[in-house]
Amino acid sequence: MRIVSRKLLLGCGTALAALVVSGAACAQQRAFDVPAQDAVRAIPEFARQAGIQIIAPSAQLRGVRTPRLQGDLDTRQALRRLLQGTGLEIATDTGTVITLRRVDLPSSSAQASEPETVSTDLDDIVVTGTLLRSSGALASPVIVLDREALDARGRATVADILVDLPQNYAGTSTPLVQGAGTDRTGSNSVFSTAVNLRGLGATSTLTLINGRRLAGSGFRGELADISALPSGAVERVDVLLDGASAIYGTDAVAGVVNVILRRTFDGQESRVRASAARGGAEDLLVSHLAGRTWSGGGAYLSLEYQTLNAFSSLDRDYSASGDLRPYGGSDYRFIYSSPGNILAFNAAAGGYVSQYAIRPGPSGVAQTPGDFVAGDANRLALNVGSDLSPETDRYSAYARLSQALGDRLELSADLRYSRRDYTLLNTPGVGIFSVTSANPHFVSPTGAASHLIGYSFYNDLGSGVSEGRSESLGATLAARYDLAGDWELNAYAAYAEESGELVGRNRPNSRFVAEALGNIPDDPATPFSAARDGYLNLFGSGDANSPAVLEFIRAGYSTGSDHGRASSLNLLAEGPLWTLPGGEVRLAVGAQWRDEWLETGSTSFLSAATPLVFTTPEQGRQIAALFAEASLPLVGDANGRPGLRKLELSLAGRIEHYDDFGETTNPRIGLAWSPVDDLSVRMAWGTSFRAPSLPQLYNAPGASGLFLARAGGSQLLSLLLIGGNPDLEPETAETFSTGFTWQPENGFSLDVNYFDTRFQDRIAQPVAANTTNALIDPSLAAFVTLISPGTNPADLARVQSYSTLPGFPTLYPAATYGAIVDMRWVNTGEVQVSGLDLAARYPIAFGGGRLTLEGTASWVLTYDNQTTPTAVVEDVVGLSGYPGRLRARGGATWARGAIGAGLHWSHAAAGRDRLGLGVGAWNTLDGRVSWSPRKGGLEGLTFALSAQNLLDEDPPFQNGAAGYGFDPAQGNPFGRVIAVQLIQRW
Repeated sequence: MRIVSRKLLLGCGTALAALVVSGAACAQQRAFDVPAQDAVRAIPEFARQAGIQIIAPSAQLRGVRTPRLQGDLDTRQALRRLLQGTGLEIATDTGTVITLRRVDLPSSSAQASEPETVSTDLDDIVVTGTLLRSSGALASPVIVLDREALDARGRATVADILVDLPQNYAGTSTPLVQGAGTDRTGSNSVFSTAVNLRGLGATSTLTLINGRRLAGSGFRGELADISALPSGAVERVDVLLDGASAIYGTDAVAGVVNVILRRTFDGQESRVRASAARGGAEDLLVSHLAGRTWSGGGAYLSLEYQTLNAFSSLDRDYSASGDLRPYGGSDYRFIYSSPGNILAFNAAAGGYVSQYAIRPGPSGVAQTPGDFVAGDANRLALNVGSDLSPETDRYSAYARLSQALGDRLELSADLRYSRRDYTLLNTPGVGIFSVTSANPHFVSPTGAASHLIGYSFYNDLGSGVSEGRSESLGATLAARYDLAGDWELNAYAAYAEESGELVGRNRPNSRFVAEALGNIPDDPATPFSAARDGYLNLFGSGDANSPAVLEFIRAGYSTGSDHGRASSLNLLAEGPLWTLPGGEVRLAVGAQWRDEWLETGSTSFLSAATPLVFTTPEQGRQIAALFAEASLPLVGDANGRPGLRKLELSLAGRIEHYDDFGETTNPRIGLAWSPVDDLSVRMAWGTSFRAPSLPQLYNAPGASGLFLARAGGSQLLSLLLIGGNPDLEPETAETFSTGFTWQPENGFSLDVNYFDTRFQDRIAQPVAANTTNALIDPSLAAFVTLISPGTNPADLARVQSYSTLPGFPTLYPAATYGAIVDMRWVNTGEVQVSGLDLAARYPIAFGGGRLTLEGTASWVLTYDNQTTPTAVVEDVVGLSGYPGRLRARGGATWARGAIGAGLHWSHAAAGRDRLGLGVGAWNTLDGRVSWSPRKGGLEGLTFALSAQNLLDEDPPFQNGAAGYGFDPAQGNPFGRVIAVQLIQRW
């Protein structure tokens, strides 16, 4: 198998490492305060304070007391002190997951006769990447961001932190990318935030909450919106950097993001954070967490509110006008402007060109032939005045309750809710409008009786306005039961739903425009009369029309809605089978049933006298799954020897049956080997898949219009066809990873991982990957048909045949289209991506405190993309729309008593745009200082001041076809962002 054999050499030789860490929280010095108590309570509390995962079977903790632990200690040192004299010891330590065992247990027969008097919730700690409670070293790499690491980043939310991970590609499914109009997936209708590991698409990264699925957001119901979570309730975030469909099912192709919320909380915690950038994007976040624990149970409630101001494209010179020539780019302004232009179709150019620029005189309107300039053109950016990020208000809540009933049974329930309201200024209304001599404002430089005018209503009506709301709800009811022989049974029922609503207003209704121009008779069904209220004048500069005319034509609007829900029943049994010389063989077996539904609808009042309503019938499917995982410790403490201290084999498999497209089976094999105590080597191979979304299968056909670039630089109005495909098959992937973790006794840790993913049968709209250049990209030629409806009756009839499709733009005459572009869903193409993830951390004593040097990096070796089976394989590393060669973050943190400080450098490698022009690297500095007094009545208070992009660096220039001079995937326009945060715990 080529994908494996070629990588074995790299896997075994990954020892070249460079930088930076895995979440080796064990190497940090922390402040501990754990009271003397039963181990079943002390160890979870220690794990919470240390920010690590600790796993131990319940039976081995019963009756054990731990001493009080207090003081500033290294985590390993603190754990050893806590376990001293208890008969417990560390069995395995991966750096992020520690497994404990009892060394003074009686024989199994004696143990079985002991009464079970203590219950614990320790076993319910979630371990991402495995179904087993007592797994040793994992065969796949996992980044762990604990609560302290999340706070140290200085970001407002967990979503902001995950977007900045070096392994994430931020070119899709973020509010900034959506606002800038460069999200090629086109699904993020509600400005959500989703993780896109390796740049394989946000739909190829599975996002979980406490190991459980979210309902999808966006108009295709396929995005997991991590911004909907109350960040104050988050305990840690695990990022599994490997395919895992054998464990979790669909979507786990590039990896898994598992957001672990706090299990219990005793006390209260309040958070306030405020930040601002130059020119806007002010951000205020307020949250409160209150909880209580009692014997055998606990409950807490987390509430959070966030408000963000919009950030306008007008606030940065390189995004304000659409003319990027001063920066070495192109002029992306259009001939649809205000004042407008008289247009004519140019067959050689394949589109409309300006014949005369309208240049009004002192009166503000063109009144004579002398007010026109032949061969010239007025130009205006298509998205002039648009916001790059929306004004947003978000409300989030999370509640959890757990209670042990007796010694074996624990019940738990949780409920989460989030609502986000947003407003965004976007593209003003533009179009090509016929004006005749029937309009009293008509004037011709040539004496003609009519003209086609390219016009923008920006100066008349202002920007278009998009308003929307997204709501998320999730509930879980779970039970855990301790069976005999250290077996455990877990069952839970989960329900989740997402809904989104979008309204686009302040839009010209083309039929009302025609009526106001006098092109059609006054409609008695409307309150407007051109003879009485005045005719629309397109020969001015934006102030030539009365309020009555403007109010009439701006009545256009569109709406969209989506409502998705998912429910599941889940059962998992886990425990030991038998004992090998290397240790205990453990098995997990489970079953799952899922039900998924999605309903969408839209309304258009942009081209008719009455609104047009389009409703997609509710689409749904049912999925049944069986899965299992086993770990076989072939070599362990009892039979280990130099060069082979530990060797563990893991096997997993999952079968899923979908009632729409059929069945899929995915295996996974993992191997973990420790040649010496402080070195762990891992390797994993498996297959993964992504099921087609319900809209990709069943959506009705539709159409939209867009101006696309031609080879000569002109713009051609193109008709884009969209719709579902019921014959789609699932995407399939083969994944391989190998690497090592080295953790010598001095606290240094080095983590190196090689990954290789081959992704086949991609469900895609190939044109969407490069829509703006669809007419000039040779690989997309099969999806483009050039037409000339102005001269060819057959082409005109073809365009008119699509006029009844939802979304068909009526602002442009049918004869003005020059191309038809097919953007419907197909199984097509293949992607292969490989690279190295590097991480390192080294804590040292410095300046009377603890200095930690750290860094992370993701280096993409290959990203080979083949859009269709017949297309040329293209290396797209660093190409706009794909991940760059290198993303890295490195720096240092220092802590001494109540004072903490950190300075980190972030790097995004240079790349190139679609025209082959270079895009520079982006280097920024982030800084943070904090103060956490421990006396004087201020205990529990933390004050932090942070700055992102401390030196206020502009993003590297890119000649973006949207008229913005930056790539929102590789940099942002916010500049220096200063934030102040207060945290009070009591």
